[in-house]
Amino acid sequence: MSMVRPDPELLPAWVSWQRRPFPDANLLLLRGRHPALIDTGFVGHAEQTAAWVRAQSGRIALVVNTHWHSDHVGGNAVLQAMGAGIAASVPDAQAIARRDPGCCQAEYLDQPVAPYTIDQPLGDGQVLRLGDPDWQVISAPGHSPGHLALWQPRERLLVVGDALSDYDVGWVNIALDGPDVAGTALASLHRLADLRPRVLLPSHGPIPADPGIAFATAIRRDQRLVDDPAGAVWYGARRIFAFALMIRGGIPAGEVESYLHARAWLIDAARLLARTPEALATELVETMLGSGAIVLRDHRLHAAAEHTPVPAGSLRVPFPRAWPTL
Repeated sequence: MSMVRPDPELLPAWVSWQRRPFPDANLLLLRGRHPALIDTGFVGHAEQTAAWVRAQSGRIALVVNTHWHSDHVGGNAVLQAMGAGIAASVPDAQAIARRDPGCCQAEYLDQPVAPYTIDQPLGDGQVLRLGDPDWQVISAPGHSPGHLALWQPRERLLVVGDALSDYDVGWVNIALDGPDVAGTALASLHRLADLRPRVLLPSHGPIPADPGIAFATAIRRDQRLVDDPAGAVWYGARRIFAFALMIRGGIPAGEVESYLHARAWLIDAARLLARTPEALATELVETMLGSGAIVLRDHRLHAAAEHTPVPAGSLRVPFPRAWPTL
């Protein structure tokens, strides 16, 4: 995994940034007296994440999770075993400490996460030393209730997690987080945009060339999710299903609908859309095939978007209900 060297006109020399395809989040390493890594990617690539950290920094003092989805916390366990502390938002930290069965939405989404603990809960407005400079923690709920951003005012760098990317916004979960969650995400975007950052550092995709344009596009996109709740449910279903295909190397065409019928997220989406799970599963497959978002190849359905293969054995980690208690 090669490092993308920061542009001296864009990022300070103490920032190492690596763009990664799904199912991983981008890598962001902040070097200095308190070396820190923002998010750790998917569990299936945890060793690659750790190897990259060793090559760039030798060690890290702290991992900061923008939120607890599987593509952001999958390397936590490995890096914690290497001596790194783990920091995350107060809501995520409290649930992890309780060993809540819903942690990371891992079982709900059928996205495995290796067990880890939180060493440092983070609240809105808290100041953290990451690398050498201080960063401000900003609560940015929407994509998940505990989602946070990080702001470095001197360099005007803004880590935005999945709040937005150069091409999209994070999906929202109306079933779990309520009918107003798209509005919550939109309010978070406005709060972040008001900082007028010089550089946006998203968890997926490239660094946007123009932060103002990226925010304007994301705000329009999130407003559509507010105005069209059914569209927001469909958007989330498409993203979750594509991720399932990515991490499993596809699913046999003859098995895909039975797989979907058993998923809690699809059952919830069907209820919100006034469909049966069977009808929604069929419609989801047909519409995604029609749009080219998924493809049929060698009798298996695959996600069409760029993604990195995942070793099948790496998915065999327990869901949070079976994590060891603290």
